[in-house]
Amino acid sequence: MGAAALIGIAAFGSGRLFALAVIGVLMGVALYHAAFGFSHGYRVLLAEGRSAHVRAQILMLAAAVMLFLPAIAMGEVFGQPVRGFTFPLGLGIVVGAFAFGVGMQISGGCISGTLYTAGGGSVRMWITLLSAVAGATLAAFFYPLWEALPQVPAVSLPAVLGLWPALALHAILFAGVYALLLAVERRRTGTVEGIAGSGHWLTGPWPFAWAALALAVLNFATLVVAGRPWGVTQAFALWGSKGVEAAGLADPVFWAFWEEPTRVEALLRPLASDATSVMNVAVMAGALVAALLAGRFAPSVRVPAGAALGSVIGGLLIGAGAIVATGCNISAFFSGIASGSLHGWLWIAAALPGNWLGLKLRPLFGLDGALSR
Repeated sequence: MGAAALIGIAAFGSGRLFALAVIGVLMGVALYHAAFGFSHGYRVLLAEGRSAHVRAQILMLAAAVMLFLPAIAMGEVFGQPVRGFTFPLGLGIVVGAFAFGVGMQISGGCISGTLYTAGGGSVRMWITLLSAVAGATLAAFFYPLWEALPQVPAVSLPAVLGLWPALALHAILFAGVYALLLAVERRRTGTVEGIAGSGHWLTGPWPFAWAALALAVLNFATLVVAGRPWGVTQAFALWGSKGVEAAGLADPVFWAFWEEPTRVEALLRPLASDATSVMNVAVMAGALVAALLAGRFAPSVRVPAGAALGSVIGGLLIGAGAIVATGCNISAFFSGIASGSLHGWLWIAAALPGNWLGLKLRPLFGLDGALSR
Protein backbone atom coordinates (compact mmCIF):
# COMPACT_ATOMS: atom_id res chain seq x y z
CA MET A 1 0.00 0.00 0.00
CA GLY A 2 2.79 2.42 0.90
CA ALA A 3 4.55 1.71 -2.40
CA ALA A 4 1.36 2.33 -4.38
CA ALA A 5 0.77 5.57 -2.46
CA LEU A 6 4.29 6.88 -3.06
CA ILE A 7 4.21 6.02 -6.75
CA GLY A 8 0.72 7.51 -7.02
CA ILE A 9 1.85 10.76 -5.44
CA ALA A 10 4.78 10.83 -7.85
CA ALA A 11 2.40 10.36 -10.75
CA PHE A 12 0.30 13.38 -9.78
CA GLY A 13 3.28 15.49 -8.75
CA SER A 14 5.64 15.11 -11.68
CA GLY A 15 5.71 13.34 -15.03
CA ARG A 16 9.45 12.86 -14.55
CA LEU A 17 8.97 11.13 -11.20
CA PHE A 18 6.24 8.95 -12.65
CA ALA A 19 8.55 7.91 -15.49
CA LEU A 20 11.26 7.04 -12.95
CA ALA A 21 8.72 5.05 -10.95
CA VAL A 22 7.83 3.04 -14.06
CA ILE A 23 11.53 2.42 -14.72
CA GLY A 24 11.94 1.28 -11.11
CA VAL A 25 9.03 -1.14 -11.37
CA LEU A 26 10.56 -2.67 -14.51
CA MET A 27 13.90 -2.95 -12.70
CA GLY A 28 12.20 -4.82 -9.87
CA VAL A 29 10.56 -7.22 -12.32
CA ALA A 30 13.89 -7.89 -14.07
CA LEU A 31 15.79 -8.40 -10.81
CA TYR A 32 13.19 -10.76 -9.38
CA HIS A 33 12.49 -12.86 -12.46
CA ALA A 34 16.21 -13.50 -13.02
CA ALA A 35 17.10 -13.68 -9.30
CA PHE A 36 19.80 -11.22 -10.33
CA GLY A 37 21.77 -10.88 -7.12
CA PHE A 38 25.31 -9.59 -6.82
CA SER A 39 26.02 -11.19 -3.42
CA HIS A 40 24.90 -14.66 -4.50
CA GLY A 41 26.90 -14.36 -7.71
CA TYR A 42 30.14 -13.55 -5.92
CA ARG A 43 29.43 -16.24 -3.33
CA VAL A 44 29.10 -19.09 -5.81
CA LEU A 45 32.08 -17.79 -7.77
CA LEU A 46 34.36 -17.69 -4.72
CA ALA A 47 33.05 -20.90 -3.16
CA GLU A 48 32.43 -23.09 -6.19
CA GLY A 49 33.94 -21.41 -9.24
CA ARG A 50 30.59 -20.98 -10.99
CA SER A 51 30.55 -17.65 -12.80
CA ALA A 52 27.23 -17.25 -14.60
CA HIS A 53 25.98 -14.49 -12.30
CA VAL A 54 29.21 -12.52 -12.58
CA ARG A 55 29.48 -13.02 -16.36
CA ALA A 56 25.98 -11.58 -16.61
CA GLN A 57 27.23 -8.57 -14.67
CA ILE A 58 30.03 -8.16 -17.21
CA LEU A 59 27.46 -8.23 -20.02
CA MET A 60 25.38 -5.64 -18.15
CA LEU A 61 28.38 -3.35 -17.66
CA ALA A 62 29.50 -3.68 -21.27
CA ALA A 63 26.05 -2.78 -22.60
CA ALA A 64 25.76 0.14 -20.18
CA VAL A 65 29.18 1.55 -21.08
CA MET A 66 28.32 1.49 -24.79
CA LEU A 67 25.13 3.41 -24.06
CA PHE A 68 26.43 5.80 -21.40
CA LEU A 69 29.79 7.04 -22.62
CA PRO A 70 28.65 8.57 -25.95
CA ALA A 71 25.68 10.20 -24.22
CA ILE A 72 27.80 11.64 -21.41
CA ALA A 73 30.37 12.86 -23.95
CA MET A 74 27.62 14.76 -25.80
CA GLY A 75 26.34 16.15 -22.51
CA GLU A 76 22.69 15.69 -23.39
CA VAL A 77 20.14 13.24 -24.76
CA PHE A 78 17.03 14.54 -26.53
CA GLY A 79 17.84 17.97 -25.13
CA GLN A 80 18.04 16.64 -21.55
CA PRO A 81 21.40 17.41 -19.86
CA VAL A 82 23.07 14.25 -18.53
CA ARG A 83 26.04 13.59 -16.31
CA GLY A 84 27.69 10.47 -15.02
CA PHE A 85 28.80 9.47 -11.54
CA THR A 86 32.48 10.39 -11.37
CA PHE A 87 33.82 10.59 -7.83
CA PRO A 88 37.28 10.96 -6.22
CA LEU A 89 39.42 7.92 -5.54
CA GLY A 90 40.01 7.62 -1.84
CA LEU A 91 40.45 5.54 1.24
CA GLY A 92 36.76 5.98 1.98
CA ILE A 93 35.87 3.93 -1.09
CA VAL A 94 38.29 1.19 -0.07
CA VAL A 95 37.10 0.99 3.54
CA GLY A 96 33.42 1.39 2.69
CA ALA A 97 33.40 -1.09 -0.20
CA PHE A 98 35.31 -3.68 1.85
CA ALA A 99 32.77 -3.36 4.68
CA PHE A 100 29.97 -3.55 2.12
CA GLY A 101 31.45 -6.75 0.68
CA VAL A 102 31.54 -8.36 4.12
CA GLY A 103 28.03 -7.20 4.88
CA MET A 104 26.46 -8.40 1.66
CA GLN A 105 27.54 -11.96 2.34
CA ILE A 106 26.29 -12.19 5.92
CA SER A 107 23.14 -10.13 5.38
CA GLY A 108 21.95 -12.18 2.40
CA GLY A 109 22.03 -9.46 -0.23
CA CYS A 110 23.50 -6.37 -1.78
CA ILE A 111 21.45 -3.17 -1.96
CA SER A 112 19.52 -4.02 -5.14
CA GLY A 113 19.17 -7.62 -3.96
CA THR A 114 17.77 -6.43 -0.65
CA LEU A 115 15.21 -4.22 -2.37
CA TYR A 116 13.90 -6.83 -4.77
CA THR A 117 13.86 -9.75 -2.31
CA ALA A 118 12.16 -7.61 0.34
CA GLY A 119 9.59 -6.59 -2.25
CA GLY A 120 9.22 -10.23 -3.26
CA GLY A 121 8.19 -11.20 0.26
CA SER A 122 11.39 -12.14 2.11
CA VAL A 123 10.94 -11.25 5.78
CA ARG A 124 14.63 -11.77 6.45
CA MET A 125 15.50 -9.18 3.81
CA TRP A 126 13.17 -6.67 5.45
CA ILE A 127 15.41 -7.04 8.50
CA THR A 128 18.40 -6.41 6.24
CA LEU A 129 16.68 -3.39 4.67
CA LEU A 130 15.82 -1.76 7.99
CA SER A 131 19.34 -2.43 9.26
CA ALA A 132 20.84 -0.94 6.08
CA VAL A 133 18.77 2.21 6.63
CA ALA A 134 20.08 2.36 10.20
CA GLY A 135 23.66 1.84 9.01
CA ALA A 136 23.40 4.55 6.38
CA THR A 137 21.93 6.95 8.96
CA LEU A 138 24.74 6.22 11.42
CA ALA A 139 27.30 6.86 8.69
CA ALA A 140 25.64 10.19 7.92
CA PHE A 141 25.67 11.10 11.64
CA PHE A 142 29.36 10.22 11.98
CA TYR A 143 30.30 11.98 8.72
CA PRO A 144 32.98 14.19 10.40
CA LEU A 145 34.89 11.05 11.41
CA TRP A 146 35.39 9.78 7.84
CA GLU A 147 34.87 12.65 5.42
CA ALA A 148 38.51 13.73 5.67
CA LEU A 149 39.95 10.34 4.68
CA PRO A 150 42.71 10.76 2.04
CA GLN A 151 41.63 10.87 -1.57
CA VAL A 152 42.82 11.94 -5.00
CA PRO A 153 40.80 13.66 -7.71
CA ALA A 154 38.27 11.76 -9.77
CA VAL A 155 39.46 10.12 -12.98
CA SER A 156 37.15 9.84 -15.99
CA LEU A 157 38.57 7.48 -18.59
CA PRO A 158 36.79 9.21 -21.52
CA ALA A 159 38.12 12.57 -20.32
CA VAL A 160 41.67 11.23 -20.07
CA LEU A 161 41.76 8.95 -23.13
CA GLY A 162 39.01 10.27 -25.37
CA LEU A 163 35.67 8.62 -26.08
CA TRP A 164 36.68 5.97 -28.61
CA PRO A 165 39.87 4.84 -26.86
CA ALA A 166 37.89 4.60 -23.60
CA LEU A 167 35.24 2.46 -25.31
CA ALA A 168 37.93 0.24 -26.79
CA LEU A 169 39.69 -0.13 -23.44
CA HIS A 170 36.45 -1.11 -21.74
CA ALA A 171 35.70 -3.66 -24.47
CA ILE A 172 39.14 -5.24 -23.99
CA LEU A 173 38.75 -5.31 -20.20
CA PHE A 174 35.29 -6.84 -20.32
CA ALA A 175 36.31 -9.44 -22.89
CA GLY A 176 39.39 -10.35 -20.85
CA VAL A 177 37.48 -10.71 -17.57
CA TYR A 178 34.73 -12.71 -19.28
CA ALA A 179 37.29 -15.09 -20.81
CA LEU A 180 39.04 -15.47 -17.46
CA LEU A 181 35.76 -16.32 -15.73
CA LEU A 182 34.99 -18.93 -18.38
CA ALA A 183 38.41 -20.50 -17.87
CA VAL A 184 38.05 -20.55 -14.08
CA GLU A 185 34.60 -22.13 -14.23
CA ARG A 186 35.66 -24.75 -16.76
CA ARG A 187 38.72 -25.67 -14.70
CA ARG A 188 36.89 -25.87 -11.36
CA THR A 189 33.60 -27.44 -12.45
CA GLY A 190 34.39 -29.13 -15.75
CA THR A 191 31.58 -27.27 -17.49
CA VAL A 192 30.26 -23.76 -18.17
CA GLU A 193 26.78 -22.61 -17.20
CA GLY A 194 25.04 -20.53 -19.86
CA ILE A 195 23.53 -17.11 -19.21
CA ALA A 196 21.19 -16.95 -22.21
CA GLY A 197 18.24 -19.09 -23.20
CA SER A 198 14.46 -19.00 -23.14
CA GLY A 199 12.16 -17.66 -20.46
CA HIS A 200 8.72 -16.22 -19.79
CA TRP A 201 8.53 -12.42 -19.81
CA LEU A 202 5.61 -12.08 -17.41
CA THR A 203 5.88 -15.06 -15.10
CA GLY A 204 9.61 -15.82 -15.27
CA PRO A 205 12.09 -17.19 -14.74
CA TRP A 206 14.43 -15.15 -16.94
CA PRO A 207 17.92 -16.15 -18.04
CA PHE A 208 20.59 -13.90 -16.58
CA ALA A 209 21.31 -12.27 -19.94
CA TRP A 210 17.77 -10.92 -20.20
CA ALA A 211 18.05 -9.16 -16.85
CA ALA A 212 21.58 -7.93 -17.60
CA LEU A 213 20.51 -6.22 -20.82
CA ALA A 214 17.26 -4.97 -19.31
CA LEU A 215 19.08 -3.37 -16.38
CA ALA A 216 21.62 -1.73 -18.70
CA VAL A 217 18.83 -0.21 -20.82
CA LEU A 218 16.80 0.80 -17.76
CA ASN A 219 19.82 2.46 -16.15
CA PHE A 220 20.33 4.39 -19.38
CA ALA A 221 16.65 5.35 -19.29
CA THR A 222 17.26 6.64 -15.76
CA LEU A 223 20.18 8.69 -17.05
CA VAL A 224 17.96 10.26 -19.71
CA VAL A 225 14.98 10.96 -17.45
CA ALA A 226 16.78 11.93 -14.23
CA GLY A 227 19.87 13.44 -15.85
CA ARG A 228 22.10 11.09 -13.84
CA PRO A 229 22.48 7.31 -13.45
CA TRP A 230 20.67 4.92 -11.13
CA GLY A 231 21.50 5.52 -7.48
CA VAL A 232 20.07 3.89 -4.37
CA THR A 233 21.75 4.30 -1.03
CA GLN A 234 21.61 8.01 -0.23
CA ALA A 235 17.85 7.50 0.08
CA PHE A 236 18.54 5.12 2.98
CA ALA A 237 20.35 7.87 4.89
CA LEU A 238 17.50 10.20 3.98
CA TRP A 239 14.83 7.80 5.25
CA GLY A 240 16.69 7.22 8.50
CA SER A 241 17.40 10.90 9.05
CA LYS A 242 13.78 11.83 8.50
CA GLY A 243 12.81 9.01 10.85
CA VAL A 244 14.99 10.20 13.74
CA GLU A 245 13.76 13.74 13.13
CA ALA A 246 10.11 12.64 13.21
CA ALA A 247 10.77 10.70 16.41
CA GLY A 248 12.34 13.78 17.99
CA LEU A 249 15.66 12.02 18.50
CA ALA A 250 17.83 14.45 16.52
CA ASP A 251 17.77 17.37 14.09
CA PRO A 252 19.66 16.03 11.06
CA VAL A 253 19.57 19.36 9.21
CA PHE A 254 22.48 20.36 11.46
CA TRP A 255 24.53 17.24 10.68
CA ALA A 256 27.60 17.98 8.57
CA PHE A 257 26.55 15.30 6.07
CA TRP A 258 23.39 17.21 5.15
CA GLU A 259 25.10 20.60 4.83
CA GLU A 260 25.98 19.90 1.19
CA PRO A 261 23.41 21.89 -0.86
CA THR A 262 21.88 19.05 -2.89
CA ARG A 263 21.68 16.84 0.19
CA VAL A 264 19.96 19.40 2.38
CA GLU A 265 17.50 20.05 -0.44
CA ALA A 266 16.56 16.36 -0.37
CA LEU A 267 16.24 16.45 3.42
CA LEU A 268 13.88 19.42 3.38
CA ARG A 269 11.49 18.25 0.66
CA PRO A 270 8.85 15.48 0.89
CA LEU A 271 9.98 11.91 0.25
CA ALA A 272 7.50 11.62 -2.60
CA SER A 273 9.48 14.27 -4.51
CA ASP A 274 12.83 12.49 -4.03
CA ALA A 275 13.65 10.59 -7.22
CA THR A 276 15.89 8.02 -5.51
CA SER A 277 13.26 7.21 -2.89
CA VAL A 278 10.57 6.86 -5.55
CA MET A 279 12.73 4.50 -7.58
CA ASN A 280 13.68 2.40 -4.54
CA VAL A 281 10.05 1.89 -3.58
CA ALA A 282 9.16 1.21 -7.21
CA VAL A 283 11.84 -1.52 -7.43
CA MET A 284 10.23 -3.23 -4.44
CA ALA A 285 6.79 -2.80 -5.99
CA GLY A 286 8.05 -4.30 -9.26
CA ALA A 287 9.45 -7.31 -7.41
CA LEU A 288 6.12 -7.75 -5.64
CA VAL A 289 4.32 -7.70 -8.99
CA ALA A 290 6.79 -10.23 -10.40
CA ALA A 291 6.37 -12.52 -7.38
CA LEU A 292 2.60 -12.41 -7.72
CA LEU A 293 2.77 -13.10 -11.46
CA ALA A 294 5.09 -16.03 -10.80
CA GLY A 295 2.88 -17.36 -8.01
CA ARG A 296 5.81 -17.26 -5.60
CA PHE A 297 4.69 -14.62 -3.13
CA ALA A 298 4.59 -16.59 0.10
CA PRO A 299 6.25 -14.66 2.93
CA SER A 300 7.17 -16.56 6.07
CA VAL A 301 7.89 -14.94 9.40
CA ARG A 302 10.15 -17.83 10.40
CA VAL A 303 13.70 -16.50 10.30
CA PRO A 304 16.40 -18.47 12.13
CA ALA A 305 18.05 -16.48 14.91
CA GLY A 306 21.50 -16.71 13.31
CA ALA A 307 20.22 -15.51 9.95
CA ALA A 308 18.36 -12.64 11.63
CA LEU A 309 21.54 -11.61 13.45
CA GLY A 310 23.46 -11.80 10.17
CA SER A 311 20.85 -9.58 8.56
CA VAL A 312 21.19 -7.00 11.32
CA ILE A 313 24.99 -6.90 11.34
CA GLY A 314 25.33 -7.29 7.58
CA GLY A 315 22.64 -4.69 6.95
CA LEU A 316 24.42 -2.18 9.15
CA LEU A 317 27.64 -2.86 7.21
CA ILE A 318 26.11 -2.47 3.74
CA GLY A 319 24.25 0.69 4.73
CA ALA A 320 27.22 2.38 6.38
CA GLY A 321 29.72 1.01 3.86
CA ALA A 322 27.76 2.36 0.91
CA ILE A 323 27.60 5.87 2.39
CA VAL A 324 31.31 5.93 3.23
CA ALA A 325 32.22 4.53 -0.20
CA THR A 326 30.04 7.13 -2.00
CA GLY A 327 27.89 4.32 -3.35
CA CYS A 328 26.88 0.68 -3.34
CA ASN A 329 26.95 -2.08 -5.95
CA ILE A 330 24.54 0.02 -8.02
CA SER A 331 25.61 3.66 -7.74
CA ALA A 332 29.36 3.08 -7.30
CA PHE A 333 29.99 -0.16 -9.19
CA PHE A 334 27.33 -0.36 -11.91
CA SER A 335 26.68 3.33 -12.51
CA GLY A 336 30.27 4.37 -11.77
CA ILE A 337 31.80 2.00 -14.32
CA ALA A 338 29.04 2.81 -16.80
CA SER A 339 30.02 6.47 -16.41
CA GLY A 340 33.65 5.70 -17.24
CA SER A 341 34.87 6.55 -13.73
CA LEU A 342 37.82 4.76 -12.15
CA HIS A 343 36.13 4.89 -8.76
CA GLY A 344 33.78 2.12 -9.90
CA TRP A 345 36.73 -0.18 -10.53
CA LEU A 346 38.30 0.76 -7.19
CA TRP A 347 35.00 -0.07 -5.49
CA ILE A 348 34.80 -3.61 -6.86
CA ALA A 349 38.53 -4.21 -6.20
CA ALA A 350 37.90 -3.46 -2.51
CA ALA A 351 34.50 -5.19 -2.32
CA LEU A 352 35.75 -8.57 -3.60
CA PRO A 353 38.12 -9.21 -0.64
CA GLY A 354 35.25 -8.15 1.62
CA ASN A 355 33.05 -10.76 -0.04
CA TRP A 356 35.71 -13.39 0.57
CA LEU A 357 35.86 -12.51 4.28
CA GLY A 358 32.08 -12.40 4.50
CA LEU A 359 31.91 -15.87 2.96
CA LYS A 360 34.26 -17.15 5.67
CA LEU A 361 32.09 -15.54 8.37
CA ARG A 362 28.79 -16.98 7.15
CA PRO A 363 29.03 -20.21 9.23
CA LEU A 364 29.05 -18.07 12.39
CA PHE A 365 25.46 -17.13 11.52
CA GLY A 366 24.35 -20.61 10.50
CA LEU A 367 24.68 -19.70 6.83
CA ASP A 368 26.85 -22.57 5.60
CA GLY A 369 27.13 -23.22 1.90
CA ALA A 370 27.29 -21.00 -1.14
CA LEU A 371 23.67 -21.60 -2.09
CA SER A 372 21.98 -20.58 1.14
CA ARG A 373 20.88 -16.98 1.52
